[in-house]
Amino acid sequence: MQVLNDAMKAMLAKQLPIQSTVSKDGLPDIGPKRSLRAYDDQTLIYNENTGGQTLRNILDGSKMAIAVIDREALDGYRFVGTPEVFSEGQPFDDAVAFASQNGMKTPKFAVLVHLDAIYTLRSGPDAGKAL
Repeated sequence: MQVLNDAMKAMLAKQLPIQSTVSKDGLPDIGPKRSLRAYDDQTLIYNENTGGQTLRNILDGSKMAIAVIDREALDGYRFVGTPEVFSEGQPFDDAVAFASQNGMKTPKFAVLVHLDAIYTLRSGPDAGKAL
């Protein structure tokens, strides 16, 4: 079981995460996820607002990779996980509340990312190693 520690949660709260998925035809997709944050110790969540390519890739079965980097500290993490889409229920309600509290538009969906692996992106000999 992959577990988010306090340093990971703090970096996710401060830095802009970038996510990637892949289409069923193998075309990579990458983009920022401003609302991505820790949901609990084993799960990330973000508000899906556009319903575009990333959502299509997820619905077609893509895994998700997320990188968050503190450039000044030469530190960061790569999270790999299995996304799950919600249009109702507690995760969706939490996403709507987050949007309201942060001046964002109401999301179309909430996406939980259940963590399968976490890697360090810290500069040095351990870069890319599984944690």
